[in-house]
Amino acid sequence: YRCGLRYLGLVLDGRWSFRAHFERLGPRLMAAAGSLSRLLPNVGGPDMVVRRLYTGVVRSMALYGAPVWCHALTRDNVAALRRPQRAIAVRAVRGYRTVSFEAACVLAGTPPWDLEAEALAADYAWRCDLRSRGEPRPGAAEVRARKLQSRRAVLEAWSRRLADPAYGRRTVEAIRPVLSDWVNRDRGRLTFRATQVLTGHGCFGRYLHLVARREPTPKCHHCSGCNEDTAEHTLACCPAFAEQRRVLVAKIGPDLSLPTVVAAMLGSDESWQAMLDFCESTISQKEAAERERENSSSLSAPCRRRRAGGRRRAFVQLRPL
Repeated sequence: YRCGLRYLGLVLDGRWSFRAHFERLGPRLMAAAGSLSRLLPNVGGPDMVVRRLYTGVVRSMALYGAPVWCHALTRDNVAALRRPQRAIAVRAVRGYRTVSFEAACVLAGTPPWDLEAEALAADYAWRCDLRSRGEPRPGAAEVRARKLQSRRAVLEAWSRRLADPAYGRRTVEAIRPVLSDWVNRDRGRLTFRATQVLTGHGCFGRYLHLVARREPTPKCHHCSGCNEDTAEHTLACCPAFAEQRRVLVAKIGPDLSLPTVVAAMLGSDESWQAMLDFCESTISQKEAAERERENSSSLSAPCRRRRAGGRRRAFVQLRPL
């Protein structure tokens, strides 16, 4: 290797910066994440258990040799880990590709891999310390206790990092108060439409206008008087979905703020299913209305109509910034 020596799967360099290792690791992780993502469609496909399993496959590849290179977690090396983690986490939660790293990882319940690498390094140092002091090999119970302690430390460090997220603030602030319960839950699946409501990335006027650039304005097409159609508007306010909302309120209570809804979902299977049913009903109606606007030449703005890429790009360039 021009930039280092390969030894036991790691690429070593003279400065022990492991930059060459991460430069080679990043594309391999993205290729693995891409291959597995093709097996994880947003609608249908494997359940949450299988999606977590595939996420674990990429995680194991990423964290190989972590105690050796943990000290070299520079900004560039961490970035090489974040990109594939985001890619597989987005697929695990059936989200849009525009969902942020923070929101995707929180929903998927996968702590940042750099934090997990530090925990693995600490566990390795603990074993080395026991060996150097001549103490007997730790038993199964002691190892389990150590793993639980490391897991709690990772979640605490992750929670502190999430106190001021760069992106995905709405999703992060809703789940952070119950982060441990969310990550450690053994039930509760996420659907494509439920993830849209939890992230705000989906069939909402604000997203379609600002991010997807598929709508000329962010207004709500299902009610009059709302100038910005958001996930919060759909969940708590839009009168077009009053009947679905009434059923949801009967299960989780009148407070439909996202932190309260997430806490209620974790509280019982009935509340979780009620939220899934609400999202399926409302978002499917919004998707049907969006397709109708897209296919109708009389109802849709030029950016909504199906057209060749060149014409669409020309229209986007004419839009005011």
